[in-house]
Amino acid sequence: MPLLKDKVAIVTGASSGLGRAIALRYAREGANVVLADVRDEPIEGGETTQALILAAGGSAISPRTDVSKWSDVDALVEAAVSRFGRLDVMVNNAAIYTSTNLVETTEEQWNRVMAVNVTGVFHGCKRAVQQMLTQDPVEEVRGRIVNISSQHGMVGSPGDMPYGVSKGSIVQMTRQIAVDHARDFIVCNAVAPGKIITGKPGVANDPQALDYSHRRTPWPRLGRPDDVAGAALFLASDMATYITGVNLLVDGGWMAF
Repeated sequence: MPLLKDKVAIVTGASSGLGRAIALRYAREGANVVLADVRDEPIEGGETTQALILAAGGSAISPRTDVSKWSDVDALVEAAVSRFGRLDVMVNNAAIYTSTNLVETTEEQWNRVMAVNVTGVFHGCKRAVQQMLTQDPVEEVRGRIVNISSQHGMVGSPGDMPYGVSKGSIVQMTRQIAVDHARDFIVCNAVAPGKIITGKPGVANDPQALDYSHRRTPWPRLGRPDDVAGAALFLASDMATYITGVNLLVDGGWMAF
């Protein structure tokens, strides 16, 4: 049986990259997927995430959502519950970066990264918990939250100070929510990707940066979005029992080296 059969899952930042991979994996595992993003077109090119899910016989809707705005996230959860009846999984993935160090970062850049990467996750977690508290537990769980953090939430993010700080905040937010809401039967975990090759532009795919990542990662290849999707699937499924407050590394052994 599919791991998420008939579950209802929201995935933010679902048009491209990690969010797209997670949404597609959830749909293949039987979930009704709510795709939240400020755009539909994938950075990688090709069909939209919703089109791919529907073509494969899955179920998905795509409410336009700016996670930095509470009103958008509130409407997002309302849309999910109105269409599918409940909310089982909330994946807070949407994020932006500036590729700037402390001195280079403007106040505007700082505020924007924090608004999306930290406040956006706060909005998603808070609104999801509000909904989950209205639901009866199923197999001891009212709902699951999966936050996408980063190895750069645990070590420095070279040349991208706002991003690293934002991801560190997500790690602590995950722990706090897990502790505060365990007795409510709400599960909250995070996935911390290492170097994952996606279609995002800029320094992330600079040849020198990729060479360094290859040398730094013990596993013979760098990560793929589907590697992260597999971890997000596990944490969203009933296979993950008695696991909450975890920041699960998906990094090819980078942090062990």
